[in-house]
Amino acid sequence: MKLLLAPLSMLLLSAAAAPEPRIAVTGGVIEGRRADDGALVFRGIPYAAPPLAGNRWKAPQPVRPWRGTRLAAAPAPACLQNDAGWNKGDAAHASEDCLTLDVRTPGKQGRRPVMVWIHGGSNRAGSARGTVDSRLTTNGVVLVAVQYRLGIFGFLAHRGAAAEARGHAGNYGLLDQIAALHWVRANIAKFGGDPANVTIFGESAGSQDVSLLLAAPATRGLFAKAILESGTPGFGMPFRSRAEGFALGDQAERLVGTRGIAGLRHAPAASLLAADRQLHDPVIARAHAVWNDDMVWLRTQIDGLVLPRSPRLLLQEAPPRPVILGTSVAEFGPAEGSIALADALRAAFGAQAASLADRYRAPDPRRGGPLLALSTDLIFGCPTERLATLLAGRDWPIWRYRFDLARDGGRSSHGSELPYLFDGLAVAGQPALLQRLWVRFAQTGAPDPAAWPRYTARRPQEVLFDAQGMRAVDAAPPAACALHDTL
Repeated sequence: MKLLLAPLSMLLLSAAAAPEPRIAVTGGVIEGRRADDGALVFRGIPYAAPPLAGNRWKAPQPVRPWRGTRLAAAPAPACLQNDAGWNKGDAAHASEDCLTLDVRTPGKQGRRPVMVWIHGGSNRAGSARGTVDSRLTTNGVVLVAVQYRLGIFGFLAHRGAAAEARGHAGNYGLLDQIAALHWVRANIAKFGGDPANVTIFGESAGSQDVSLLLAAPATRGLFAKAILESGTPGFGMPFRSRAEGFALGDQAERLVGTRGIAGLRHAPAASLLAADRQLHDPVIARAHAVWNDDMVWLRTQIDGLVLPRSPRLLLQEAPPRPVILGTSVAEFGPAEGSIALADALRAAFGAQAASLADRYRAPDPRRGGPLLALSTDLIFGCPTERLATLLAGRDWPIWRYRFDLARDGGRSSHGSELPYLFDGLAVAGQPALLQRLWVRFAQTGAPDPAAWPRYTARRPQEVLFDAQGMRAVDAAPPAACALHDTL
């Protein structure tokens, strides 16, 4: 018995002494940690220089090299953001030095598909924190989660910054995401990933950003496929011109009490966060009753660099790539009774409002009350319909979905699909169904040819995820879409 136990004890000691994983990346060597399922996890890897002081409102700069081994085991700070309640943890653990990403991989060998997650949060909150805790990688992919500048730090267009950059300003958060994709292309093979098979995916503002990266000429060759969960260019709002963006920058300057871009760069971060809470976009307020200043950084800025023209025009010129896109049946909207339905309809459709009143007065209970149903259509449903139609009309491989599940058995709302994706919750008894479909798409470019038909202009179909499982249905545009033509 002693002879049998000796080799076993030696094996256990050898496993316990196994070194933590180290990889040489752009900038230096990093050391991660082994997860309990054997995956290798690296957190807080810099993909650009800290966007501090003179680097505020500039394109991301190259990573600053470090000496020795950089520990990449603890969650990195989120990007600076105001506390909106739901993001309390991120707001409390935030820094302006935040351009980092996390990686989870089954191992350093091989060439696995890569899935790059871009978090949501109205482009003004949230973080990558916790994403790489998901066991999505057990399906044979490498998972990357990106942090990018938020709110006033990430999306303000100031005329002083434009004067330094040949007229281009704004969308620094998108430039950060592009820099992260360049890092992935240069480094991901060392994590067992295939730089030629990258899928970008995101939810809410992250989904909008994914759609804008599909449009942006600068991203060609950086990713092969995309998944959009409840977000499109501008969320149905008119795109913001450079002149309108500069007016917002002037407003920020007045609120902070400084002069010029130099003054803003020297302003305390707390003053900028305070100004961010007060910024007002008159076009949002004037255009529709269901949009408000909480969405100020979701109104897409035509910056002249990342987006040299309208996303609609850019998408018409972009190379076709496989795309999954969809929404939940009851996303979000104003509290019922906070706006009269007639006023909301009139703000959105003017004289044509009366023709839709009956459609929204008593919607399907699964869609919530009148304002929730209308807001879901205007902010999510109709823009998704327009985007799917545009892309399918140009022969992009498109798959659509509607999500009607909630883990508590209630109504499916904004982000309801996330625990099914990252935690692998079962759909009608099918374990990790959403996870497997998303991974299959990343691997092959199609989620499930047998059960999920491709959406085409000739036959617009989608799949519905609900308590009965997953089934193909005809994609019926909401009633409002006939009068709403904004991506």
